[in-house]
Amino acid sequence: MGLGEWFSVFCTNIQVQDGGTISSRYKAMTRRLNTDFWGTSSDTSQSLYVGSYGRNTAIRGFSDLDMIMQLPYSVYEKYNNYSGNGQSALLQAVKTSIERTYSTTSIRGDGQVILVPFTDGITFEVVPAFINKDDSYTYPDANNGGRWRTTNPKPEISAIRTRNTNCNGNLVPLCRMMRAWKRKWDVPIGGLLVDTLAYQFIDGWPYKDKSYLYYDYMCRDFFRFMADQDKEKEYWKAPGSGQYVYGKGLFQWKATRCYNIALEAISHETATPKREWSAKQKWREIFGNSFPD
Repeated sequence: MGLGEWFSVFCTNIQVQDGGTISSRYKAMTRRLNTDFWGTSSDTSQSLYVGSYGRNTAIRGFSDLDMIMQLPYSVYEKYNNYSGNGQSALLQAVKTSIERTYSTTSIRGDGQVILVPFTDGITFEVVPAFINKDDSYTYPDANNGGRWRTTNPKPEISAIRTRNTNCNGNLVPLCRMMRAWKRKWDVPIGGLLVDTLAYQFIDGWPYKDKSYLYYDYMCRDFFRFMADQDKEKEYWKAPGSGQYVYGKGLFQWKATRCYNIALEAISHETATPKREWSAKQKWREIFGNSFPD
């Protein structure tokens, strides 16, 4: 098995394995909320996968699945006119609706979302929201007395999809591989920032149209790109939406460490004779046991 196959197998190993379970739950909740708020039994309309799953950058073993459920504007007017915390009351109403379908699940509100945990470790985070004229969404925040906030996930999803297409399908695997690195190294970086940095990096990367044979270089160069990010920088702008994506901590040090390990891996790959076992051990040091040994 050559270098290209190592990375091909690795990318396959970290793909989300749904088996239809995620989709069936998503449809069941969509149908329930459509029935209660729209008077329709559709299991697809008004709802949207967002977050890493919506951007197609989640990996196997992910725990939080974000979905937006658009509600009628009349519902916004009702809860916006509350004298108290209308946002909290709205979240409670959505929670009560979902419980009609998943009565045994420990559903709870969490300030901005309804958490619907399942026994396989996946928790749906349902965001009730109202569509705005610019296609962004207004959603409730029940914290500190209640307020409305705005999110704009559709352009982010579209931007990732478009750039992935324009670079021979290499952006999404890069985002996923870096999630495996984040998990293995416990890197203080959010998933949207991983995707944002990958999106910025790959646009100027000279081998963005190549295949798995170049993934060792892609990982090496992306670690260098992350390591070189300004340590004083507080936020980056998300693809498509331009929303601020705030840092969670200094990820640059661990990126530097893994850049150096990637250099070692590549030196083993290019030695004469090749030291393939040693190279793979270095990639496993970076990415964990999902990388083939």
